Amino acid sequence: MDSISQNQKHRPSASWERWLKQKRKVIETVFSVLVDQYRMTEIRANSIAGFEVALDGILLAYSLVTLGLVER
Repeated sequence: MDSISQNQKHRPSASWERWLKQKRKVIETVFSVLVDQYRMTEIRANSIAGFEVALDGILLAYSLVTLGLVER
């Protein structure tokens, strides 16, 4: 028989939980900036390609500002 029976669930380690929590906070912060400062949710495109181009532009602008290559 396995060391973990079929009805027991595997529980992630505390260090994994901490790491995941940190990453989630970063992701939520970046998403919040994209929505609030770059108006990501206000993209009005007539096609998927148009939406992708608009989103690429927003992500490029965010990346350049984050890297300090341009000022906002």
